[in-house]
Amino acid sequence: MVSNRCKLAVKEDLKKLGLHFIVVDLGEVEIMENISIAQRAELKASLLSSGLELMDDKRSMLIEKIKNVIIEMVHHTDEMIKVNFSDFLSEKMNHDYTYLANLFSEVQGTTIEQFIISHKIERIKELIIYDELNITEIAWKMNYSSVAHLSNQFKKMTGLSPSHFKKLKTQRRVPIEEIGNPNS
Repeated sequence: MVSNRCKLAVKEDLKKLGLHFIVVDLGEVEIMENISIAQRAELKASLLSSGLELMDDKRSMLIEKIKNVIIEMVHHTDEMIKVNFSDFLSEKMNHDYTYLANLFSEVQGTTIEQFIISHKIERIKELIIYDELNITEIAWKMNYSSVAHLSNQFKKMTGLSPSHFKKLKTQRRVPIEEIGNPNS
């Protein structure tokens, strides 16, 4: 679950099945009842029909939580993280960063850093298209050390400078759910 739309879809699926939830958050659901194997299978099928997946495996759930922390940080938070991201993630996930980084790379086929950069570039595209901030303001907002750093990373990832991208306006953006996925 990587968006509010996903959370709404999950809530609807739970309601249809008569299940009561305490929390439906990005990547997590806490249900009040103990559910039977049949209800679990029904929920799994219902989620699949919405394009979502019920995860049982702890490694997959941890990867999903890492992705959700990154997505929340890049796309849904305006405040900058004041500490090193690896420390932030370790504290948030309650695991050693090296373990998280190795697991993420093994399962996703990309590094946490590349995943973050991919999301930052998509967010920068969005901010450029909205045309409310100039490139200096975007660099500050996205926690880049300089406009040059942002521009170099943007060009490396897209093949375009931010100003050239702004002129195009037709460049297709990638949905959040597909960023950093090796299959997209």
